[in-house]
This record gives sequence, C-alpha cells and structure tokens, in this order.
Amino acid sequence: MRTVTAFATHTPEGVFNRTEIERRDPGPRDVVIGIEYCGVCHSDIHSARGEWGPANYPFVAGHEIAGVVQEVGSDVTRFAVGDRVGVGCLVDSCGECRHCLAGNEQFCAKGIGTYGGIGRDGKPTLGGYSTQITVVENFVVRIPDSLGLDEAAPLLCAGITTYSPLVHWGAGPGTRVGVMGLGGLGHMAVKFAVAMGADVTVLSRTDAKAADALAMGATRVLPTGDRAALKEARDSLDLIINTVSVPIDFDAHLRLLDVDGAMVMVGLPPDDLSLKVWPLLTGRRSLSASPIGGIAETQEMLEVAARDGFGATIETISADEITAAHDRVVAGDVRYRYVIDISSMR
Repeated sequence: MRTVTAFATHTPEGVFNRTEIERRDPGPRDVVIGIEYCGVCHSDIHSARGEWGPANYPFVAGHEIAGVVQEVGSDVTRFAVGDRVGVGCLVDSCGECRHCLAGNEQFCAKGIGTYGGIGRDGKPTLGGYSTQITVVENFVVRIPDSLGLDEAAPLLCAGITTYSPLVHWGAGPGTRVGVMGLGGLGHMAVKFAVAMGADVTVLSRTDAKAADALAMGATRVLPTGDRAALKEARDSLDLIINTVSVPIDFDAHLRLLDVDGAMVMVGLPPDDLSLKVWPLLTGRRSLSASPIGGIAETQEMLEVAARDGFGATIETISADEITAAHDRVVAGDVRYRYVIDISSMR
C-alpha cells in the first residue's frame, strides 16, 4: 500500500479537508495514475452528504479523473508511463456477464463505483479528489492529445452520461433534439448533439443562458415558463434529453415530442414523479432514463470530442475551494463544470 494526499469529508455536512489515504500498489493488470484534474459532479455532492444513502466516512469523491500514467503492472498492454488517461464512474466489474461482454459494464450487477463502492479487497473505494489512483487497465481510457486534461475531465461523467443516450436514441442529421437544462450535463448534451448533426433546442426556465446555448450550437432556446410558447412548440422534437433533477410538468413537456418521440431522463429527481399517460398514448411517445455508458463507448465519446475540438466548459478551482464549490453547484452557480486543479493538493 502507499499513502497519498486527498481531500475528504468526515461528516454529511460536506466540509472537505486535507487528509491522507491509502492506495494499493499496482498488481499485474493495474495502472497507477497521477491525477492532474478532477471534475466536480452533482453526484459527488449527493453522495458526500449521504443523500443517496449512508456514506463511508472519511469520504473522497470524484469520478471525473484526468491525469498521466506513472506506473503500470507487468501484464498491462494498453498503456505506458507518460500516457494521458482518464477514469470515470467505474473502476471494476465482473467482466463475465452478458452486459460486460457486450461492453455495457454500467449494467453489471457487480460493477464497482470509483467512490462509494466496495472494492475486491473489501475496502471502500475512494475517488479522484486525490493525487493518485490505482485502477485495473480495462477501466482506464486514453485522452486524445488535442484535449486539455482539465476540459477532458468532466467528459468522464457529464460527457458520457449525455453522449450515450444521444447515440442510443439515434440523434444525428435530420433529428430534432431538445436539451432540458443548461448545466453541467446539459451543456455537454448540446455540444454532442450538435456534433452529431442534430438540430438542437435548449429548454430553459429563463433566457439567462440563451447566448451561451446559441454559442454552443443550439438553434433556439425555448422558455419553459411560457405556456403559450410550449403550446406553439408541440410535436416539434424527436428526442428530449432531460438533465434536470427537479419536478417538471410532464404533460406539457412530453407534448413537445412528435409521434414516436422519447424523453430520456439523465437527471435524478429525489422525489417520486407524477405524470399522465395521455400525452404518451396520443403520440406513441416514451419516457425513459439512462445512466453512463460503457468503457468502449466512453473512449468513443472522447474521440468525438477531440475530432470536433471541444471539451467541457469549465471553471478551475483549488482543493481549498471544494466545499464552497459544492455549495455553489447546489445553488446553480457554475458555468458549467467545476474542475479541481489537483496540483493544489501537492
């Protein structure tokens, strides 16, 4: 085992302080990564504060990890010291079930989260708010040279969480895609939908971010608080990626979909939802949800971003600003992803 620096919270109040944690020495198939940047995901906050169930404290969050390979195990074939790499929401799975064999490790019943899980050694997994991490090579992805490590880090969760449903539901030239909410997830959904050639509409409560949405390639911004505008826009979309985690008027928003259209939830509201079946029935519309993608799809997503020359739109913070950043994310005060400069921990 080795000792590395991390920032952890010891209580559900979510105050992060400098500490030391243990990482395993590399086994034959392991890659040791010196972390350079780690994105701040809203999931970090829910998990650290015990809002999704009891957390194991001290708790180290972070599953949007970008860095450089420092060591490799004797059987590692895909990576070498000095490679630019990333780690997302998973660090292991069974590798044998039908989901793993199909490249859908995110559905493996034995999948192990980057933080908040229990590793094969029986110890809680600890995330990327730290200077180093050891991961089996199958769960490491290569970051293309044209992407900055800082802007690439949020792609490991926010990017793949939106890219995967866009691919699965067939976004592309000729499709009309709505993106509900322009935050950490939503701004990535806009960028990827535009890269795929879709016509993109941003659905937002206000026009505060309209200029940003259009600059990212959206064609229009639809104010969801304007009932007349929602009615006028009925049947105008093929797919809606819903990134918000608050209740919405499903009756009004599902009617924005054309026949056979789908709304896909990637945000996770804390409370039960209520909706009428009628707007689904009248247009053969569907309501679904989607998590992250698999490892191969995550690599594909990074290549698409590199090809089209974009990463996440970020605000870089130091480790001492993590606690404040969590509060600001909850308040919606970020454009559009906080990224921790891990050098501030060293």
